[in-house]
Amino acid sequence: MITADTTPTAVDHGSPLTGVRMLVASDIDGTLLVTGRPPSSAVIESVAAVRDAGHHPVLSTGRSLSGALAAARELGLANGWVIASNGAVTARLIGGAYVLSQVRTVDAETVVRLATKSLPGARIAVEIVGVGYHVNKQFPARELNGDQVKVSRLSDLWAGSTPRVVLSGPDAQRLVPALRAAGMTAIATRPDWVDVTVGGVSKATAVERLRQDLGIPIECTVAIGDGENDIELLQWAWRGVAMGHAAAQVQDAADEVADSIEQEGAVRVLQSLLTTGSAPDPRQKVDVEVFQP
Repeated sequence: MITADTTPTAVDHGSPLTGVRMLVASDIDGTLLVTGRPPSSAVIESVAAVRDAGHHPVLSTGRSLSGALAAARELGLANGWVIASNGAVTARLIGGAYVLSQVRTVDAETVVRLATKSLPGARIAVEIVGVGYHVNKQFPARELNGDQVKVSRLSDLWAGSTPRVVLSGPDAQRLVPALRAAGMTAIATRPDWVDVTVGGVSKATAVERLRQDLGIPIECTVAIGDGENDIELLQWAWRGVAMGHAAAQVQDAADEVADSIEQEGAVRVLQSLLTTGSAPDPRQKVDVEVFQP
């Protein structure tokens, strides 16, 4: 079970070792698939080939766990690991079910109060792990992964623990400095959308904990991504690969740049990891509850 809070450290990047098990952390939207579209057959086959070679494909996404589980099913991953909610949720897939390994919670009350004061009329969604969200207003269809449960009072939004709060509204990105000053991790994925998690949590911190738990050398880590929430992950990995359509700051954080999502750049990266003689990892012991999605 993963419990340690470890901050990834900088390393000298180089070629990963060959013929050994690799930890391959990949973003989903904009990397393995175009949002709203299913993954291509080439992506599905490449992910399967990496898994069958004994490596560890790890989905690392800003999606909620319910959204990440849906992508895992589309990609044919019934077993493996998922890092969701920008690193706040870690889960293990076992035969299509999932095991919650770690959930890092955020102070939803502080986030909601700040948002309602500074951005009246904002839509607010508070994640319910594995289910969906509590919302103050309905979000447009397909904006959120999972069910939307509308609350009658704002205080209901922070009645339970949550790993992530979503803020949506005109120029919501202007809330980022205040949220960060309050100790939160805040990422504007677009001008009208901000994801908020507890401070010090990122995809990189979650994948580093997983790397240690699995006993994978840092030299055997690869990361692929395209967004601002992938920057720390790309810097952490021994081989960080940015997608060709990614913004300049994302590409600058990587060791190399692949083709764009429309050119299926992730496929070539995944195929480059295929080697012979890689053995599957021994089964890890996890003493936590198993959930059916």
